[in-house]
Amino acid sequence: QVQLVESGGGLVQAGGSLRLSCVASGRTFVISTMGWFRQAPGKEREFVTALTYNDDRSYYADSVKGRFTISRDSAKNTVYLQMNSLKPEDTAIYYCAADRTVAGLTTARNYDYWGQGTQVTVYS
Repeated sequence: QVQLVESGGGLVQAGGSLRLSCVASGRTFVISTMGWFRQAPGKEREFVTALTYNDDRSYYADSVKGRFTISRDSAKNTVYLQMNSLKPEDTAIYYCAADRTVAGLTTARNYDYWGQGTQVTVYS
């Protein structure tokens, strides 16, 4: 099993920045992909970004490209989501997720492990 714990959410004014962290523990050696998803009230969970461990490639939803950056610190088993130029439409619960494969990394149901989520609220 892999356990994921997110932190770093909060309330921020539009145009501001936040950095989310996701610490993985347990059988972390099975992880091939780490992703971030978000879910706003009344909406489905949507893909934000992902990082594949074998080649350190990152992938982004069009809505966040150029504003968000995913990175990792392998020594700390931690993945980060740096969010800049935040907009009110970025308001959601943000979840990190781990996948044992690299296939279908933009699809939530393909991920094997999930964190509990952290709330991000952007006000104008």
